[in-house]
Amino acid sequence: MEKLINALKDKESRMIEIRRYLHQHPELSFHEKETPKYIEAFYKDKDCKVETNIGPNGLKVTIDSGKPGKTIAIRADFDALPIQEDTGLDFASQNEGVMHACGHDAHTAYMLILAETLIELKSEFNGKVVVIHQPAEEVPPGGAQAMIKDGVLDGVDHVLGVHVMSHMPAGNIYYREGNVQTGRDFFKLKIKGQGGHGSSPHTANDSIVAGAYFVNAVQTIVSRRLNPFETGVVTIGSFDGKGQFNVIKDSIEIEGDVRALTDETKHTIKTEVNRLADGLEAMFGVTCELDYHDDYPALYNDPEFTRFVIDTLENANTDAIQSIERCEPQPPSEDFAYYAKTLPSTFIYAGAAPEDGTIYPHHHPKFIISEKALRVSAEAVGLTVLNYLK
Repeated sequence: MEKLINALKDKESRMIEIRRYLHQHPELSFHEKETPKYIEAFYKDKDCKVETNIGPNGLKVTIDSGKPGKTIAIRADFDALPIQEDTGLDFASQNEGVMHACGHDAHTAYMLILAETLIELKSEFNGKVVVIHQPAEEVPPGGAQAMIKDGVLDGVDHVLGVHVMSHMPAGNIYYREGNVQTGRDFFKLKIKGQGGHGSSPHTANDSIVAGAYFVNAVQTIVSRRLNPFETGVVTIGSFDGKGQFNVIKDSIEIEGDVRALTDETKHTIKTEVNRLADGLEAMFGVTCELDYHDDYPALYNDPEFTRFVIDTLENANTDAIQSIERCEPQPPSEDFAYYAKTLPSTFIYAGAAPEDGTIYPHHHPKFIISEKALRVSAEAVGLTVLNYLK
């Protein structure tokens, strides 16, 4: 463990260099072409097995100690977002309208250097390490499902992941056992009425009125259908009803986002959205076409493995990790949840708030992180791997 810490400290500048290169060259989910090539080239001539085209553009790297033992997988995603960067950084995105606004460039950078270091140390542990370089985390159905289908978890006992967080203080690791991130669904509702002249609403059937009722009524799912101790959110993000001011539209389209901390709550919300759509037809005499998509499940951290990870870090002698704290569940969704539904897994967080105190949320054009989070992430994952395989 001491060798790992010293090596990562010596290589910290390379981590940052890699992260900045990747930040300049972001690629969108399911369209990653150059990033997988860059990752594959990094492992050239290194003593490991590299498999490409796992799922949509993913890579599986196996570090085999040559001695019998357990197998742990560690995962980092590498896709970016359709956002025009507005950070003013010297290494800002060179790809118009595409930005690493969630920290996946940092994930890949720390993982590459950590993997290199584990390869150098593999004579000192037993078993295997599987490095999952995953594309397409940001866009459903995500990259995890396809990689699992292609066998990325074959023979693996546990999976560990980490995410840098711009709103958490740099130098700290945060964790929580049990349900830690919400699951996500989304839906599109098309309401068809009958168009007409604004002066004669009695001869038409106003789809906007029906849609407005739905927007208000859907909020009662959370307030009147969920247990007060359950976590659920329904957001209407789009109401497409634009038309002429004196014309009653014959149809509109509504799009919504659903988040819930358990899959059971997700199912309840889905049932109620369908019920409301059916009710609109009876109440307003309209026709509803509901397209409802079950998206990422809720992310569940295995309590026993989470405790192992935290005990490992609390007993480690490192100056990079300043504090280890239990956090509240996080509202965003994460397709790491698919690994956690397959194997006992843990997803932790590395604080990455900028030192100047200017904090922008993930997916913001001005999103910036403290690069201290790279070595913190690498040490947290690396120390856990070594302790697990000793």
